[in-house]
Amino acid sequence: MKRDATIAAALFALIALLPLAGEAYWMRLGTIVLMYGVLAMSWNFIGGMAGYPSFAVAAFFGLGAYTGAVAQKLGLPMGLAWAGAGLMALAFAVLLGLALLRLRGHYFAIASLVVAEVLRELVNAATGLTGGGMGLNLPIPTMASVDAQARFFFYAMFGLAALTFAATLATTYSKLGFGLRCIRQNESAADMLGVDTTFYKVSGFALSGVFVGMAGAVYASWVYYIEPPDVFDVLFSVKAIVMVLLGGAGSVFGPLIGAALFLGLEELVWRNYLEVHTGVLGLMIVVLVLFLPKGLLSLSQRFGHWRPMG
Repeated sequence: MKRDATIAAALFALIALLPLAGEAYWMRLGTIVLMYGVLAMSWNFIGGMAGYPSFAVAAFFGLGAYTGAVAQKLGLPMGLAWAGAGLMALAFAVLLGLALLRLRGHYFAIASLVVAEVLRELVNAATGLTGGGMGLNLPIPTMASVDAQARFFFYAMFGLAALTFAATLATTYSKLGFGLRCIRQNESAADMLGVDTTFYKVSGFALSGVFVGMAGAVYASWVYYIEPPDVFDVLFSVKAIVMVLLGGAGSVFGPLIGAALFLGLEELVWRNYLEVHTGVLGLMIVVLVLFLPKGLLSLSQRFGHWRPMG
């Protein structure tokens, strides 16, 4: 654990220097990759560690975005609105986990996928509070300049990513992480051996929701305007899965590596193959599941054990 913490401290220290580049483009990419890192690390709690294929990321993200936006609309300070969004997502994840985690495999995946659509319809219906399909405008923060505003949201997402990674590290080397890995290996056997699988699954699902909810709230403040199709987009769930599979499911650094690689691939695809963007994402999932199920980190482990003959 100490070695991983040292590597992470050095990595985040380098990321913190990105605003010194001074270019708005790199600041925007840095903020996005940090947000993607939060989504990937959050999904890793339930999908990577416990092996439950959750598609609820979009639901948590949208719920956090609208909770934070409505809270600011009602006069709550930005920081408290973000914290409130995290608490709302946490409570919702616990209740949802108690209901859905009785299901397994594709049944759980489909049920979690539907949640975002249900929330989107509820937001559309609550026009007085959320603006419905017309969307919701957020107060624009008063900053000294556009660059200062960009740095503020970069460091806000940076702090959230660091917090999410700290939770990942603590969970991985704790009893909770051990319980989640037991569930992934054989849930029935773990249950027979006395492991409280319900508690561990719900705890992992709660962790997969709280940080995503806060990321949604920060995102909403960053872009000033949100609407249901934007923040409840199922692609948030798909991207989180792809990033974790790309880096290595269940690993400590895999989600962060996957987030950085995915953003690079996404920028390339968006620029050159806009019409087939969704199709490329689907193809990536198929290729990763079939040929690289343990992510790119498994390649380093595989070649790390290889020794030249003679």
